[in-house]
Amino acid sequence: MATEYARYGHGYGADRGHRRHRLPAGLRAPFEARSWREFGYVLLGLPMGILMFTYAVTMVSLGAGLLVTFLGVPVLAAALAGCRGIGVLERARARGLLGLEVAEPEPLRMKRHGLLAWTGAVLKSGASWRALLYSVLQFPWSVFSFVVGLTVWSVGWTLLTYPLWFWVFPMWAGQGGIQLYGDGHHRVFLDNPFEIGVTALVGLLFTLATPWIVRALTMVDRVLVHGLLGPSRLSARVVELESDRGTVVDTAAADLRRIERDLHDGAQARLVALAMDLGLAKEKLAEDPRAAARMVDEAHGEVKTALQELRDLARGIHPAVLTDRGLDAALSSVASRCTVPVSVDVDLAERPAPAIEGIAYFTVSELLQNISKHSGARSASVDVWRVEDRLMLQVVDDGVGGADVSAGSGLAGLAGRLDAVDGILVVDSPAGGPTRVTAELPWRR
Repeated sequence: MATEYARYGHGYGADRGHRRHRLPAGLRAPFEARSWREFGYVLLGLPMGILMFTYAVTMVSLGAGLLVTFLGVPVLAAALAGCRGIGVLERARARGLLGLEVAEPEPLRMKRHGLLAWTGAVLKSGASWRALLYSVLQFPWSVFSFVVGLTVWSVGWTLLTYPLWFWVFPMWAGQGGIQLYGDGHHRVFLDNPFEIGVTALVGLLFTLATPWIVRALTMVDRVLVHGLLGPSRLSARVVELESDRGTVVDTAAADLRRIERDLHDGAQARLVALAMDLGLAKEKLAEDPRAAARMVDEAHGEVKTALQELRDLARGIHPAVLTDRGLDAALSSVASRCTVPVSVDVDLAERPAPAIEGIAYFTVSELLQNISKHSGARSASVDVWRVEDRLMLQVVDDGVGGADVSAGSGLAGLAGRLDAVDGILVVDSPAGGPTRVTAELPWRR
């Protein structure tokens, strides 16, 4: 927490440095690299869809036909493994052309080595079947998006550039202009300035709308790639819980090291010095009672100091007032030690679980310490309330702002602790202030 407010303005310069375009997005879109990449994605989708659909249908049909023999099972597993490989290519294509970052699905879980174990793992993997489903569904969608995308793109640019073509080729095959209608008696051509202007205007409208139509088409591709080729919600949740478990273990280890360091450097060292002073006072008791009394008096002062350090250490582990009287009294006690006036408003009809209550207490405590040391604030406020099954905390100060949770250090560590219990930390701290830190914790009875 010590360095968060020292980094005022971090992250804001980047926002000010963004290039400001003079043209609105609607006029820029046909010429932006993103639009051409998305159009390239649509064009590549058709050959990729044909390849995937042909492979998937052929291999699955072959495997299903051979299921009457033992060969059908490994062939079907090979078909699913191939679809997983195609999924790797599709994620790379989406990443390169759409800028879509999709994590790899859960790996195969094999308890043993060998062909049979691999075959069973592939067949039992949900990611394999989702990749097969993607290979089948992507083909009809790629046909539709290819036809729509290529049609609107070509029509738009053809009509927009029609005046240029008419100027270069005023007559073609004995006729002038584009034929809109023709039968045995009548023919209609676009060959006068008004009709050419209207044609170019319609082409401009098509050209401006085409990037957004293509973008809408690629949104469906994004959903397909993310939903079928990425990790499932269950596997993502497992990875998240494993990460949270590591965070909890690291946090507990860091707390134990902090307690050991505080005991060793604080109360333990003071008690050792106290024992030595009492030993000297005992030796001087007979020959110099006054000096012994003075040393005992000094030792009494050291005992008071050591007791205060032990109280502070115990408060840092888990304050007694939090256990006895709850968040309102505990946060009021923390606020009284802050260097700026702090108003505390706790609106809770009942108390949450002790673990959640402790996390809420230490979250507010660290934020108030941050305000005391680095904010330059004149006042602050703490609000605690409940919304359905969530415990909400908000700490606001009128300091200079600039705190950034992405810069690492204290706020990032605090966000990691909250995330370990499915909590959220949101920091709103523009340069110049004020700073508003909102924490959300699960409500557990």
